[in-house]
Amino acid sequence: AYRNEIAPRDFLFRAREFDLMEFEYFCREKEWPEHFERWRKEMWSWIASVGINKKMVEELEVPESERAHYSKRTIDFEFEYPFGKKELYGLAYRADYDLSRHMKKSGVDLRYTDPVSGEKFIPHVVEPTFGLGRTILAVLISAYTEDELGGETRTYLKLYPKIAPVKVAVFPLVKNKTDLVKKSQEVYRNLKKEVGAVEFDDNGNIGKRYRRQDEIGTP
Repeated sequence: AYRNEIAPRDFLFRAREFDLMEFEYFCREKEWPEHFERWRKEMWSWIASVGINKKMVEELEVPESERAHYSKRTIDFEFEYPFGKKELYGLAYRADYDLSRHMKKSGVDLRYTDPVSGEKFIPHVVEPTFGLGRTILAVLISAYTEDELGGETRTYLKLYPKIAPVKVAVFPLVKNKTDLVKKSQEVYRNLKKEVGAVEFDDNGNIGKRYRRQDEIGTP
């Protein structure tokens, strides 16, 4: 989903069409605390799985005075961006606010019927929400690295291997030896079948080829 933003700023943090990824997870009212906690752990797991630096993320328990009117509990996951600590994700318990309102407006019975007990009830909702552009921005910030060689500052990406757009690069040491190039192309084709995200590069000296892969985050 997305929402329109009137005042976009801070690169991908607040774009004109602000992209969201979210779940509406339905549960029984009495079970919401356990599902809330499970989703909280899932969100931390997701943060690690895409290579966001967990040390740059902090949970913030949103006080009642600052929560949305429908929320009974909300946690914000804040990330340390270059422009300050800002919301990356949110986790909210929306109770039965949405379905109850739909029922009143439409007159349609939206209660769930338990297939075993026959009990009817209005499901409650736990809602994990993820900013898409903000995720990409946090991944890039987490991966951005600088080092120094011969007094020169160099930049490169330490992308988590799972999300790197190129997983492996194949270089022939020199491109004027037919047998070597032929063998390296064979290696490239075999890797392409197994891995998919593979790049072949025989342009320039070997150091520059390594450098190009460092810059795009090839693990």
